[in-house]
Amino acid sequence: KPMGIAESAGLSSSRLAPLDQVMRARYVDSGVLPGLLAYVYRDGQLAHTSMCGHMDLERGTPMREDAIFRIYSMTKPITAIALMMLVEEGRLALDDDVHLHIPSWKILGVYAAGVPSLVADTAGQFLTVPPKRRMKVVDLVTHTSGLTYGFMSRTAVDAAYRERKVGDFNTPGGLDEFAEQLSKLPLDFSPGEMWSYSVSIDVMGYLVQKLSGLSFGEFLRTRLFAPLGMHDTAFFCPEDKLERFSSCYQPRAGGGLKLQDDARKSTYATPPALESGGGGLVSTAHDYLRLCRMMLNGGTLDGVQVLSPKTVAMFSMNLLPDGRLLTDMVPGVGLFTEAGYGGIGFSIGCGVTMDGAKTRVPGTPGEYFWGGAASTAFWIDPKEQLAVVFMTQVMGTDARLNLRRDLRTLVYSAFTESHL
Repeated sequence: KPMGIAESAGLSSSRLAPLDQVMRARYVDSGVLPGLLAYVYRDGQLAHTSMCGHMDLERGTPMREDAIFRIYSMTKPITAIALMMLVEEGRLALDDDVHLHIPSWKILGVYAAGVPSLVADTAGQFLTVPPKRRMKVVDLVTHTSGLTYGFMSRTAVDAAYRERKVGDFNTPGGLDEFAEQLSKLPLDFSPGEMWSYSVSIDVMGYLVQKLSGLSFGEFLRTRLFAPLGMHDTAFFCPEDKLERFSSCYQPRAGGGLKLQDDARKSTYATPPALESGGGGLVSTAHDYLRLCRMMLNGGTLDGVQVLSPKTVAMFSMNLLPDGRLLTDMVPGVGLFTEAGYGGIGFSIGCGVTMDGAKTRVPGTPGEYFWGGAASTAFWIDPKEQLAVVFMTQVMGTDARLNLRRDLRTLVYSAFTESHL
């Protein structure tokens, strides 16, 4: 890259060099990640690209810039943007009771925990108490809905999700059947009382589908991906792109990596029955950066307006009840989250930095972010006009959160000037 691109964006190219060196040595050469691709975009330009390692270890395929990745929970902000497009059209509001749009949910109760005789009768019916208040759309957006994830292994409710495969990409009736499944299960807690990572964002995908009259995938394709030039983002990887699809790995006992999902034999090669707004998309670093640039730019990119600047500003606000932080609302030990530090609130499908001192990492209040299960990550810092997209493919690594901490530290350390 010619000298000066980083400098004209208020970054030091010599101070960006450690980003490449540290990430390669600590994560790729050590065998924690197969490879990585990172974009640092600031002040209207791609200031730095970091790329090393492999996208497919078995075939020895080096990482390439147009590689396609499973982005898992980085699907969530995309679903949140789709939902807010419909909010802007007046089709629903964040304050709406969810049952206005899913009538079968009107009678949802909260699991009556701690009373063994009440756990479940022989017909598998749960005994519940009424919630203290109705679930609102904003509770879905912020993971305070009382829904959960089957993989949590924390409560009797998430055990029921596992047993019934709630949210499974192979659900025969897709999102409609998924919404119906949830109408028959109790809530884990009363809406607004706790923060718990959940299928809430998948429910938002169902709402987008129901209220737009298009399948969720078709809504995303026609209203978001095609207009923004995100041509490699979809719920599956078509056959003509499989050579660009990365294989996914998991840690091997004793070090190194083993194959978790072979790109050439992947379930992602065919369209899923359920289009998961919580974790179903594949994408490229280029496409995801297009999305980030649209948000950095107040909702418009290359003449295409997706959202209003006022709606985009809400992604930098903490929508948790009474302005509480995640750490004030989590239900104790064993909680899974893609946010690895304190000082974080929750906005619209994204974590948002509220208290910089508590994060203990450089950053800016109002920056919003999330990550995916295969160790991908992104963040958008509107005040510093910065977006970072990080792609790799490893499930279940303990290094996931340290990786993001290191990435943030190294990127912010390369600043020569701040816009604050």
